[in-house]
Amino acid sequence: MANIEPGVLVTIITIIVSSVGIVLGTIVPALVEGRAVLKALEGMTRQPQVASQLRTTLLVSMALLESTAIYVLLIILVLLFANPLLDRFF
Repeated sequence: MANIEPGVLVTIITIIVSSVGIVLGTIVPALVEGRAVLKALEGMTRQPQVASQLRTTLLVSMALLESTAIYVLLIILVLLFANPLLDRFF
């Protein structure tokens, strides 16, 4: 481990951090989206007359929640394929 080149070490650490980041970046929004759908469906069953308003609000909130997962994917792809750390430090 002591004779690994710094560039290789940064690449390995970047891959590990990217893997953990993409896992957490997709699990957390998926759980929150599921919870949002559950609450919206509960609200629709309790008050069917406001179902269209709840559906509209749900779709907007789902789009915002999904955008966080897309931002995580974007950052992970930048780290993997255009690693700025290699250019900055080596």
